[in-house]
Amino acid sequence: MKLEICANSFQSALYAQEGGADRIELCSEFSVGGVTPSLGLLKEVKAHITIPVHVLIRPRSGNFVYSDAEFKQMKTDIEDCKKLGFDGIVSGVLQEDDQIDQEKTKELIDLARPLTFTFHRAFDCIPDPKEGLTTLKALGVDRILTSGQKTRAIEGIDLLDQLNKQAGKDIIILAGAGINSENIAAFKAAGIQEVHASCSIEIKEKKPFFDKSPQTVSDLQTIKELVQKINDE
Repeated sequence: MKLEICANSFQSALYAQEGGADRIELCSEFSVGGVTPSLGLLKEVKAHITIPVHVLIRPRSGNFVYSDAEFKQMKTDIEDCKKLGFDGIVSGVLQEDDQIDQEKTKELIDLARPLTFTFHRAFDCIPDPKEGLTTLKALGVDRILTSGQKTRAIEGIDLLDQLNKQAGKDIIILAGAGINSENIAAFKAAGIQEVHASCSIEIKEKKPFFDKSPQTVSDLQTIKELVQKINDE
């Protein structure tokens, strides 16, 4: 089983690498579900991190229906990631009815190549996940990040199991949302090959800023504990 750490900062990325993670998904702003990291963060991570890094391409918080200007921004961000030499892209586009926007998603996949492409948790918004999996297979997606359409992946483990069996060897089901050392055994038992976790803790600030948003960082010890559980026979 492979562990992907969702890192929201350079420090989180360093802890992911030091803690033994197999891969990083790099983003910013956990409080809104993650958005595209800055060019400065991308360059710093690329200069110091040696494990594979996949970059979230999401221009803003909110839904996954994007304007032409936002879509153009996403494509520019993908091109930057390719130039910098990252390993993968994490993205996706939906239509107003929450169906997968096949045309725009395919355009992003093709642009991202030869980088791998993960369809992110927009998948958890679509009305028919099994049909959606078939669609994403046809589009050439490499993996799907999903909680099994529940708030926490452990609650969606039955659907994750079904999707994993449907996916076979054609596409990877990357389970994520609330995965930790206490519940990882259930995902191993279900045959899930890759999991996604932030292992984050809140940093207590002496003087909270005006927006009151919590500052978080991936915790080194928590990552190590999860890695140990994954490696336990």
